Amino acid sequence: MNADPRILKALDRARELGEKGIAVAAYHRGELIVDAVAGVADTEKGTPADERTLFPVFSVTKGVTATAVHLQAERGLIDLQAPIAHYWPEFGANGKDTVTVEQALSHRAGIPQMPDGVTPDLMADWDWMTRRIGQFTPIHEPGTANAYHVLVWGWVLGEVVRRTDPARRPFDRFVAEEICAPLGVTDFHLGVPDADLPRVATLYGGNDFSIVDEHNISPRAVFPGSEVHNQRTVLQTVDPGAGAVATARAVARIFAMLAEGGELDGVRLLSRERVATFTRPRAGADDPDKVLTIPVWFGANGFWLGGEEGASDPLVGDHRDVVYSPGAGGSLAWADLRDRLAVAICHNDMDTPAVVSPERTFAPVVRAVREIAAEREEARR
Repeated sequence: MNADPRILKALDRARELGEKGIAVAAYHRGELIVDAVAGVADTEKGTPADERTLFPVFSVTKGVTATAVHLQAERGLIDLQAPIAHYWPEFGANGKDTVTVEQALSHRAGIPQMPDGVTPDLMADWDWMTRRIGQFTPIHEPGTANAYHVLVWGWVLGEVVRRTDPARRPFDRFVAEEICAPLGVTDFHLGVPDADLPRVATLYGGNDFSIVDEHNISPRAVFPGSEVHNQRTVLQTVDPGAGAVATARAVARIFAMLAEGGELDGVRLLSRERVATFTRPRAGADDPDKVLTIPVWFGANGFWLGGEEGASDPLVGDHRDVVYSPGAGGSLAWADLRDRLAVAICHNDMDTPAVVSPERTFAPVVRAVREIAAEREEARR
């Protein structure tokens, strides 16, 4: 689609503020209104970023994985209040028998750690990961503490989805066939195929961020930064918590389904009633997170929540009917259930979240998107 000049100007401004390659896509009332890319996918080669460039989006992935869990719940295959061990008996070992699906979704399962000795190759071995997670002993008593499960979250919930899938499909196939295919999404990858590797943007920076890590929560060998995630092995790993590689348009389309109350272009994946529950805060929502060093306002159902001053990202909106998924290095996607707006912003410079003056690099892009959406809304009146 032809990009609005305001978007192009905003992307140029983001690059002036420090971005290298950046892409934005937005849906309003179920219609694609923004789809634009600027900058470079690789600075050394001078490869321009374009509409086919794939960006690692890190924990933006969690919003899609949470959607997969709720899809199974919608089908009556998962009870969010049931113990994970009901679906994955081995998980119940060593004091995890009472951990519920909701506690895992809301980062209150008490097991934020990764397996000892994990490497990129071992992280790519689904069975190795899940066997070791099954033997974990909780660091925090399950259900009592907020502790962001930076990486392990994806395998915990991905295995619950796999175990409850009558076809027992690998998690990446489940997402491709049950979420992406019905929505017509083709450029969302949990494991990039060989043929698409040349389309992946090179990441820069992001090799350090502030968390409280006394328990191997984000070990250096698999740290969610450019040094690890530029590796082919990691790009091709099925990592449901931090491993998706996608276009902004693909991510925005999935979040647009949420913004439209579970249905997009006549395809309903989730009931409107279920999507409405996504804005419910988690238990202990006001308690500090034991891993993240920033204020966190998190939901019970797998999403960060908008509207909490000082704890929610102001870019996503200032009211409570917003669910969002931020990723390491700044990638961001959200669904505004009230205003029916879904936005995804992807980029490849993971150090730009440090830019706050004169403004954040994404700020001009978000302003332009909101201006276009507001004009559309006004035209409807």
